[in-house]
Amino acid sequence: MEARFVGAVARPGQPFPTTLPQVAFAGRSNAGKSSLLNRLVGRKHLARTSKQPGRTQQLNFFEVAGQYALVDLPGYGFARAPGPERRRWARLIRWYLQRDPGPVGLVLLMDSRRDLVDEDRAMVVLLQEIGLPTLFALTKSDKLGRQALDRALAGRRRELGIDADQLLATSSVTGSGVSDLRDSISALAGGPSPTSPKP
Repeated sequence: MEARFVGAVARPGQPFPTTLPQVAFAGRSNAGKSSLLNRLVGRKHLARTSKQPGRTQQLNFFEVAGQYALVDLPGYGFARAPGPERRRWARLIRWYLQRDPGPVGLVLLMDSRRDLVDEDRAMVVLLQEIGLPTLFALTKSDKLGRQALDRALAGRRRELGIDADQLLATSSVTGSGVSDLRDSISALAGGPSPTSPKP
């Protein structure tokens, strides 16, 4: 699949580096945003990944097949980042999500092995206030057995009060759930799904 990095936004007020419809990727630091984005487009190193949380510190824009742009947001909840830095990321994310025109939808990523935290709940409330269409993706599903994953899915649906079709279990390692997520993202962006990348 053709995908390319087209630019970044580091502070509120900067122009976007694309005119394509945008779908944002959000989640806690180290939830696996960059890894899943790479798996979605079939490019191992398109979005930079790191074992250290907090690697993404700006809005990174990636155009996909000339149809839409995926926007990798800074992870929230990174405790080791200085307070001013965390507040700067929060302001940048809020400005981006509330900008008009802004993203047409968002994928909120959550580690399937972790409980929701206050930052997750605050993000959900913000998205509800904005009215931004949202998909929820449990990441790292390969780390759980089938029964544990089913319990995680049921628990998240119950806690978030969402329908089953809004929540997907995904793995950037095995590719599980990635095709369904790709189709859902394309639907959010208002276009046909790009051709699935070869494994």
